Amino acid sequence: MTELLIGHIETMAELAPTFGFFLIFFFMTIESSFLPFPSEVVMIPAGFLAARGELSTGNPKADFVISVLMGILGSLAGAWINYGLAQRVGQPFLLRYGKYFFLPPASLARAEQVFRDYGAGATFFCRLLPGIRQLISIPAGLAGMKPATFTLWTGLGAGIWVIFLTALGYAAGLQAGEMSYADLVHQGKASVSANSKFIIPGALLCLGAYVGISKAVMKGRPAAD
Repeated sequence: MTELLIGHIETMAELAPTFGFFLIFFFMTIESSFLPFPSEVVMIPAGFLAARGELSTGNPKADFVISVLMGILGSLAGAWINYGLAQRVGQPFLLRYGKYFFLPPASLARAEQVFRDYGAGATFFCRLLPGIRQLISIPAGLAGMKPATFTLWTGLGAGIWVIFLTALGYAAGLQAGEMSYADLVHQGKASVSANSKFIIPGALLCLGAYVGISKAVMKGRPAAD
């Protein structure tokens, strides 16, 4: 998938000064919904172009901030698509037909188990995990999580991921000479793997704090009549 998409990045880069922010929003919406679209091939080049002033404003810092904002909004839009569809069609439909939308029963069961174990915090932590990033919105929708809570936790998790990827591309744009877009994406993916040992434990600490606080609050509540 990544190799296939890299071939189209240079073409899209030519449109970046006019449509760059829209393309970031559009492709991150796709990435956050059912389709297995790697966010690395969107946000890393976005940061790269921002550093070179090749997006709409021509100001590297402004392009960086707007790229991050569009990436987060796109991630939220895709997550809301999954959330809304899950609420509308229900679990039986997804179990029967999900495989036609890149959602086999095993993947749905995995996402539901993670959500049952960690609740709202899972929508934050799983935004940082490949393979389940897109799926965690589905059990949230099936469980009827409050929209404000879903938006908050999804936005926080997506924000960390988007900022991290965009910053990698931005740093490469400041340092690179004639780096190709293929080299950029591959170097960025390698950096993601190398730095995940810092991101994942940090997210786990946040998740652990959330679970601990939630349990303490629940213990302190009086039993329902």
